[in-house]
Amino acid sequence: MALPVPEYEYDCEQYEYDHEKNRRRARLVDEPEPGPELYHAEDDDSDYWVPLRALSGRLPCLDVGKAFDVFNAVAPEGWRVELIEGDIHVTPPPNGEHEEILAEVSHQVMPRLPDKRLRTYTGIGLNVPGASMTGHVEPDLAIAPRGSFAPEAYYHDPSRVLLVCEVTSRSTAANDPATKILGYARAGIPVHLLIDRQVEGGAIVVYSKPEGDTYTRQDKYTFSQMVPLPEPLGFEIDTSAF
Repeated sequence: MALPVPEYEYDCEQYEYDHEKNRRRARLVDEPEPGPELYHAEDDDSDYWVPLRALSGRLPCLDVGKAFDVFNAVAPEGWRVELIEGDIHVTPPPNGEHEEILAEVSHQVMPRLPDKRLRTYTGIGLNVPGASMTGHVEPDLAIAPRGSFAPEAYYHDPSRVLLVCEVTSRSTAANDPATKILGYARAGIPVHLLIDRQVEGGAIVVYSKPEGDTYTRQDKYTFSQMVPLPEPLGFEIDTSAF
């Protein structure tokens, strides 16, 4: 869900980050009187919003890139903040079913990886090309060689990523198959595995052969089928456990 960025008058320098404790915490300096509250989804299966207290005061009038930094700094622990095609999206922590599917994918993938240098990563931030600016996204799972990501950076060059996997939730169902995929394709990530829980019975799409802002090949499956992952991976995953 995209968050509108309110245009309140406020000194853009009046916030700072506390990287020592947690990158998702910020301290407002000379915080103004509280203004209109902002809201975010209460849980993974809710379309409603609860107050985001760190942003209940007046926000700086910022461009979308700087506004993203503010939201990213103050979002509660475990919440995901992404910049997708110029819009800021805040997503609550995933529920148990989401994590069970993701754990099963990781469990099956690890012993089948064709190169011992490959690793699976969860919660890794990627810089992907946007329509007009750089996007900042966090796929549910990524496969890349060990050492692909700079230790001190929060968002990384995706050029060495071989696969990204997204498991949809109600709060992300509109973004994962429609907008995030554009950045993955532009980045040239060879394989995008989409596991859609919102379709009755479950659906899986394997996107491959990126070209421009699209994947030229789409192979569709249902839960319980064996799903082949194309090169450079070249193995199958069993979705019957989903």
